[in-house]
Amino acid sequence: MTDFELQPHHLEEWSQNGYIIVRGLLKSEEIQAIRIALANDQGVMKNAFGVPDGSGRVSRLCLWNHPGNDITGMIARSEKIVNTMEKLLGGEVYHYHTKLMMKEAYTGGSFVWHQDYGYWYKNGCLFPQMATVFIALDPSMKSNGCLQVLKGSHNLGRIDHEFIGGQTGANLQRVREAEKIFEKVFVELEPGDALFFHCNLLHSSSQNDSDQSRYAFLIAYNRATNNPTLPHHHPFYTPLQKVPNAAIAACQVIDTVGKDFLDPDKDNTIKSSGYH
Repeated sequence: MTDFELQPHHLEEWSQNGYIIVRGLLKSEEIQAIRIALANDQGVMKNAFGVPDGSGRVSRLCLWNHPGNDITGMIARSEKIVNTMEKLLGGEVYHYHTKLMMKEAYTGGSFVWHQDYGYWYKNGCLFPQMATVFIALDPSMKSNGCLQVLKGSHNLGRIDHEFIGGQTGANLQRVREAEKIFEKVFVELEPGDALFFHCNLLHSSSQNDSDQSRYAFLIAYNRATNNPTLPHHHPFYTPLQKVPNAAIAACQVIDTVGKDFLDPDKDNTIKSSGYH
């Protein structure tokens, strides 16, 4: 399969639906290289922590602010992802942060309906010129808590967010009304498939009751012109150095120098959830 390039019909889907799905964005050899890197004790996994869902389940995650030079950084800096984001958002972008989200078999927790911009607005990002790419490392299915989206709900604009069961989620009354209007889509993905989605798209996920883990990378980008106005725990505009797509599989770097991992003690949203 050749590397992905955005087509006009993708832009139409983005405008109408608030997301696009790209099958096979990462090749099988790239996924395998990521799995090897994640198994290394000196890699990103040592920075993981648990986030309770308020009902006894926990999802693990680790989050970093700068891409770095390891394979996760090569993915975030790759032309096939960055160029796609720049076309979807209409201009130069920079890396806002990356998360490795881990829903373990039988124990992975749920996430309430929310918009990413519901958080990022409070960070001083004035415009919703932001987006995330969700890349499946495991099969992401309804049975193991795949992402759910309300198709087209990005057109609602930003909804007020509040604490819901230990998490920060979109106002429940607004969500209930939105569910009457917008189709709920279970975004089922195979390893290497990707969902690019707008920061105002309502999304959630259920608990993982299956025997299959659900690991995924979520890489968030911000328009360069949308530089945050407030100091916070994610970066201001930092020029992003793109790399050729071949750099992903070729990467031999395993250290995490310069990635600036999130300290959950300094993030009020995570701290209030009772992480461990």
